[in-house]
Amino acid sequence: MSAVLESIVSTSVSAAPHKPAPDRRARSERLASQGVTLRNGHPRLRAAVLAVLPPLLGIGMLILLWQILSANNSSFPSPAVTFTEAVKMFSDPFYRKGPNDQGIGWNILASLQRVAMGFGLAALVGIPFGFMIGRFKFLAGMCNPVISLLKPVSPLAWLPIGLLVFKSADPAAIWSIFICSIWPMIINTAAGVQRVPQDYMNVARVLQLSEWKIFTKILFPSVLPHMLTGVRLAIGTAWLVIVAAEMLTGGVGIGFWVWDEWNNLNVPHILIAIMVIGVVGLALEQTLVALAKSFTYEETGS
Repeated sequence: MSAVLESIVSTSVSAAPHKPAPDRRARSERLASQGVTLRNGHPRLRAAVLAVLPPLLGIGMLILLWQILSANNSSFPSPAVTFTEAVKMFSDPFYRKGPNDQGIGWNILASLQRVAMGFGLAALVGIPFGFMIGRFKFLAGMCNPVISLLKPVSPLAWLPIGLLVFKSADPAAIWSIFICSIWPMIINTAAGVQRVPQDYMNVARVLQLSEWKIFTKILFPSVLPHMLTGVRLAIGTAWLVIVAAEMLTGGVGIGFWVWDEWNNLNVPHILIAIMVIGVVGLALEQTLVALAKSFTYEETGS
């Protein structure tokens, strides 16, 4: 009988799962807490590859389509030819050989200056006006039909009005940027004010807070994300408009530079300008996106 019990105990002990040594288990837990697992390899490296690989594939497909188009059309420059011209162009982007012959750097700065002026004026007018429309229903009922009527109008349709009023191309271009940038700021700011919970306003009424206190302590922290969304949409529209406006008004600017290169049939320079316009527009938008992400309700309320 004792022999049978000993055989059963030995069999159960041999069939029991082997537990890892304490030091190995602690090492596995430590690596898992650091984001590294023995089974999955290196998740940080995998995440980095997944973040970089799709954009590279997208750019590679664009260059491939570009190469195919240039191979089937002799008048369309290839990526290699365009890259060579870009190297020459950016080797001296700030040269000056006359009022109508300047480097691409001066043209970009001139366009950014016009955008900054028109966009800044639109922010100074549009954001406070959006707060007022969202705060007062009577003013909203009076202005909403006018905004709905004027918002769909193409920004370039306002350019002749600017030329007529200001008698100059540069203020007319700034006017076009102003009139197209103001609508997203007004609409998004007003929508943010209208979405503030009514309980907050009731508490402010009970505490008899002044209008300035209501603005600084309740409205502004709550509306800030909506307001920054309107600013981000407005800067993208402003950069689109300045290129088209400068094509019509002339002078120094990236839009005029593109049109001038078209008149010279310099297609590689046109493609380079398109890339520059895209990069600058992306940089402006991403800057405002980062600014918007940096603000939270807790930060604004503190």
